Amino acid sequence: MGDDNRYAEHIPVLRDDFIEALFTDPDGCYVDCTFGRGGHSRELLARLSEKGRLLAIDRDLEAVAEGERLAAEDARFTIVHADFASLGETLDELGWLQVSGIGFDLGVSSPQVDSAERGFSFQKSGPLDMRMDLSSGQPLSVKLAHVSERELADIIYRYGDERYSRRIAKAILRARHDGELNTTSDLENICFHSVPKQARHSGAHPATRTFQALRIWVNAEMEQIDAGIQAAVDHLAPGGRLAVISFHSGEDRRIRNLIDALVHPCTCPPQMPVCVCGKTPSMRWLQKKPVRPGEAEIAANPRSRSSLMRVAERISEAEGKKLAGYSGRVQ
Repeated sequence: MGDDNRYAEHIPVLRDDFIEALFTDPDGCYVDCTFGRGGHSRELLARLSEKGRLLAIDRDLEAVAEGERLAAEDARFTIVHADFASLGETLDELGWLQVSGIGFDLGVSSPQVDSAERGFSFQKSGPLDMRMDLSSGQPLSVKLAHVSERELADIIYRYGDERYSRRIAKAILRARHDGELNTTSDLENICFHSVPKQARHSGAHPATRTFQALRIWVNAEMEQIDAGIQAAVDHLAPGGRLAVISFHSGEDRRIRNLIDALVHPCTCPPQMPVCVCGKTPSMRWLQKKPVRPGEAEIAANPRSRSSLMRVAERISEAEGKKLAGYSGRVQ
């Protein structure tokens, strides 16, 4: 089922924890929402029986091409070019209405980061693109032409937690106006010289947070997460698992809040002894405290160091009503 050496450059993050969290039935149907180079998908296929099925989606055409090669080798596997926002539509069209597990591995894959022409890395000079799907959307260079300084500063602060967002945004748009912003190297240089001297050599590179924020903005990643998680919950069978790996605090907060709203949907005042709002839980936490990589994994794959995984399970409508009616509040 393939030559593992072809994928040696891409090490799937939290692979064993992710599979253990997601896998419950060898005859089940599973969805890998971020195929990448197939690390998680291949491990899932290794555990499935001949009856089991795996569907993968990815918005990156290079990843889809890799997935099509795997699909040619293994009839249990299917890949579709799609993003998180179209997950529900994709599952409906394929008739995958009640699945056993759905997994997300957010962020960018190693091949995307390592490819200078994609524009994700400040360590290699490339075009100002950052699109995960090169067949749609606008590259960073075009989006920067239509954003105000205040909007850009808010984006860098909100998606990057960058304390120097305002001075970085001002410098980016000034450089663009002067024709001095044409490559990722230019952008890296602007970020570096926009922060105070004492902050340039302490901790992560000064461009790290800004590149992350701009990538999230270009790909509408937060909106994609919202739509993808809701579609996943809608298509899980009772007992089906949802596992999500994220790579920064903003993503993780979003995931935690989205799932927690399904675990604790009740809007009744705390003093009410019994729930009367009629909103019943549809999920339960299996791993509310995020799973993190161990020292051995971080040593083998430094890019895993910021990863966090949360896991929840779909509950039946009857179980949700029982939980809400019994205690009025689900703990």
